Amino acid sequence: MGKTIAEKILSNHAGRDLKAGDIAICDVDFCFGQDGTSSIIIDSFKKLGVDKVFDKSKFYMILDHSAPSPNLGVSEIHKKIRQFAKTFDVGVYDIGCGVCHQLVPQKGHVTCGDLVLGADSHTCTYGAINVFSTGVGSTDLAITLASGKNWFRVPDTIKVNVSGKMPKGVYSKDIILHIIKDIGANGATYKAVEFYGNAIAALSVDARFTISNMAVEMGAKIGIMEADAKVLKWIAGRSRKDPKPVKADADAKYITVKNYDISKLTPQVAKPHAVDNVESAEKLSGVKIDQAYLGTCTNGRLEDLEIAAGIMKGRSVNPGLKFVIAPASREIYLEAVRKGFVEAFVKSGCIVVGPGCGPCVGTHNGVLADGEAAISTANRNFKGRMGNPNSFIYLASPATVAASAITGRITDPREFKKRL
Repeated sequence: MGKTIAEKILSNHAGRDLKAGDIAICDVDFCFGQDGTSSIIIDSFKKLGVDKVFDKSKFYMILDHSAPSPNLGVSEIHKKIRQFAKTFDVGVYDIGCGVCHQLVPQKGHVTCGDLVLGADSHTCTYGAINVFSTGVGSTDLAITLASGKNWFRVPDTIKVNVSGKMPKGVYSKDIILHIIKDIGANGATYKAVEFYGNAIAALSVDARFTISNMAVEMGAKIGIMEADAKVLKWIAGRSRKDPKPVKADADAKYITVKNYDISKLTPQVAKPHAVDNVESAEKLSGVKIDQAYLGTCTNGRLEDLEIAAGIMKGRSVNPGLKFVIAPASREIYLEAVRKGFVEAFVKSGCIVVGPGCGPCVGTHNGVLADGEAAISTANRNFKGRMGNPNSFIYLASPATVAASAITGRITDPREFKKRL
């Protein structure tokens, strides 16, 4: 019987033949924590009584969730992280560097065929470049930091085929929201999801990250794609590690095969308070918006900023509406400045903040007031996600967010046809 991508990568890292349902100890190629999880990693690591990390080149801590620090408590955590890094000679991406799920692949820490653990649920993002990457708790991460290994149960796999030419005004965010609506928030729990089809192949690597990032929003362990020429070129420009692309066998066993034709898909929006509560943007045109947010590990990349800037240029943010923009990394920020995107945003009345996660997780830079509604390019819209359980979050593509910021209501970006 043939193997899926997940079965192959885990077999490679266990040193023995594995199939779905097996449990194995596997070598991990890279692991990391962010500032919301690294404090517990440090405490758990110290309790193990070891005096060194397994490989100081294969672990980083990234200060992104509350960066710069919004309060004294977080400042102490940041200090603790920096001190641990100095003591054990491990890497830190400090405030302003960017979001962990942008930095890890952008800085070349991972490549095709790798097995990666992160103390953050959206670690599945790197599946877009053929990496088995998944989120774990801080204690599990500490075990890997000490040993270089962890235990895995090999997941069953769902195969998702996405076909059709993407319509104007529709983006990868719309595709994944459409898929999550169908599969459901718990429909792929502890499963691997493999994405295929000519619609996926047509996407840039940036756009593919968006899809893999949100695989966890349907419960998936990983959301993985094969490495084509686009992926190999993207990695070659960033990593010195040799890629080892992994493909599923033709006779691989899948528990479900899902097929989606997106040729007639329209812009999609996830309504409060669940990611699978999805409706077309045009049917929500009466919903008033108080804040728009462009950024996050889902849609804070250069391509996302370019899409939004194309709509915003020469237009203004709706009076009374706040439009917060956070590039996903310092490099993206600088490139957005060079290309004129930041100037277009600022002239339009947007607030461009430093790279980081703040508004998405509700720690700072845009906490909502009671009763306010936000439209965001983030991946979650649960109650309290942006800092206030009495607010409302809608999720959409960068184009839909930008269009909505101009009108002050949820807006189908196809209303701005000349910009798409």
